[in-house]
Amino acid sequence: MKKIRVGIIFGGKSAEHEVSLRSAKNVYQALDRSKYEPVLIGVSKRGQWLLGDSSRLALESGESIKNSDSREIISIAPESGGEIAPLDNSEVSETIDVAFPVLHGPFGEDGTVQGLLKLADIPFVGAGVLGSAVGMDKDVMKRLLRDAGVPVSKFIVLKDTDKADFDSAIKELGLPLFIKPANLGSSVGISKVKNKVEFDEAVALAFQYDTKILLEEFIKGREIECSVLGNDNPTASIPGEIITSHDFYSYEAKYLDENGAELKIPADLPPETIKRVQELAVKTFKALCCEGMGRVDLFLEENGEVYVNEINTIPGFTSISMYPKLWEASGISYAELIDKLIQLALQRFAKEKRLKTSFID
Repeated sequence: MKKIRVGIIFGGKSAEHEVSLRSAKNVYQALDRSKYEPVLIGVSKRGQWLLGDSSRLALESGESIKNSDSREIISIAPESGGEIAPLDNSEVSETIDVAFPVLHGPFGEDGTVQGLLKLADIPFVGAGVLGSAVGMDKDVMKRLLRDAGVPVSKFIVLKDTDKADFDSAIKELGLPLFIKPANLGSSVGISKVKNKVEFDEAVALAFQYDTKILLEEFIKGREIECSVLGNDNPTASIPGEIITSHDFYSYEAKYLDENGAELKIPADLPPETIKRVQELAVKTFKALCCEGMGRVDLFLEENGEVYVNEINTIPGFTSISMYPKLWEASGISYAELIDKLIQLALQRFAKEKRLKTSFID
């Protein structure tokens, strides 16, 4: 049987570049070699797409992908149908049957790469252009969820041309509050603010990563996460809980401090709360037009109220990441999960190929 060639795309022009390397390594190792043949495509921090030794070495070492001036630099053209061509226009060096983007943050999780793959006529794992874009932008995401009747925290949006007013913010949101870039993940650029000095510093930090930032109400509660899997009929995993030893679940708590957080799987929740979390996770997934996979992060207050914080359309796949761990606890192994995600991508592609693209033949 001919193996399906899976292009694992990782790295990227994002502050989450290093996290992507760790996620991609786990996807690469979990891929069933009896069915799939991996093709490593590394994206440097400056945006070069590289095939060959540079990508392989970066995956093995965990060091950021460096730019190259060799024939390893490749491009994917519209209607290429899986052909990967060197930029020097020499003959095609590789082909892929399906792409597995493991790119966290902007230029990977925000619809840009998904649009490229769609133009290239290549099936890909995860949400499409629309679901990726709205799932990445926390402002648009929260407005869509609010309109869909999904409970979210109160928030204020600021653009880099706006004046950040501390007094107005605390009047509407109270203290403490959170300040974060609108388009980023892994808690990069996020601050918990308790006073005016911290407020000014947090605004400046968030604007280093995006031209639009969010000021969010602090919800005192447990941090619950739930994984979602599927296309038209998505299902939710059992929920898990994150118990952090830090002030909040920061980048340091997630990736740098080995004792920064405890992942409790399954979360100790009553049946009715589990059902509520799962229902909200699926409702969020559908409201944001997501497909394939998504990890929904929620807050659970002491009174039992549940609020959706955000969705991650390309959740982490590191050895400590919640998305695969929650499915493993729900009865789907890491390798089975990767297989299901690839099959969902191929099914969606086949369904879309049946659509007419011309009114006049």
